[in-house]
Amino acid sequence: MSHALDASGAGSDTPNLDFAGTTPYEDYVQADVLTHLQHPLSDDPGEMVFLVTTQVMELWFTVIVHEWETAARALREDDLTVAFDALARSCRELEALNASWRPLINLTPAQFNAYRSALGEGSGFQSAMYRRLEFLLGEKSASMLVPHRGAPRVHAELEKALHEPSLYDEVLRLLARRGLPVPAAVLDRDLSQRYESSPEIEAVWAAIYGGDDQHGELVRLGEALTDVGELVWRWRNDHLMATRRAMGAKTGTGGSAGVAWLEKRAGKNVFPELWTARSHV
Repeated sequence: MSHALDASGAGSDTPNLDFAGTTPYEDYVQADVLTHLQHPLSDDPGEMVFLVTTQVMELWFTVIVHEWETAARALREDDLTVAFDALARSCRELEALNASWRPLINLTPAQFNAYRSALGEGSGFQSAMYRRLEFLLGEKSASMLVPHRGAPRVHAELEKALHEPSLYDEVLRLLARRGLPVPAAVLDRDLSQRYESSPEIEAVWAAIYGGDDQHGELVRLGEALTDVGELVWRWRNDHLMATRRAMGAKTGTGGSAGVAWLEKRAGKNVFPELWTARSHV
């Protein structure tokens, strides 16, 4: 989008440069707020890119959560057109999120150590918006609300998300409404618990993918979710590699297990039956 466009969106040879207050661009984008949120705590010049990159990641988390909540709501309303559009946008946003690792991917231990102490007890696993993203993927855990007890609004939002259907829960409910044999135990499960793979759901997806054109729309839905799942897997692995290069197997910031914890996460697939069902088609 060109910055040469005026407020109406049309090109202008004589743009208006005189405003009574702040510019309409500033009023909409809040650029002055965004560009003054950086407060490095060390003297190392490399801390600025770490801080900005982390803030950019938080913004992408926010957008992706919005898309998946939009998709979940659309699925609940049987509006697959809106759901497909939101999932497609989220894939482009996940690609941009994953690209955010590039400024940090080649950090050496010495470079990271130059400002690592500035993080104190801070760690990415404390990100509330990333936690909401994980909850939407079915990665539920009540213990992950504990770090946010001191922030009532954030804690309430997370608690609400913990007990709401995940994106995948809404998909499975849609499959049940379409007459597919989704077990009641899956539909009626405790939504605050992590989703666990089900052989019955694996069979449902195998039937969908093996049904020629009978379930064309549902195959498209499965593939949209698979695209999301692949990009989430890439995000986790890029995080793992960046951490390995910057700090090896040392304990992570905030007392986390660092690489060992990330390795465990990187080995898991979201929407698990969509991957295993392919072996049975």
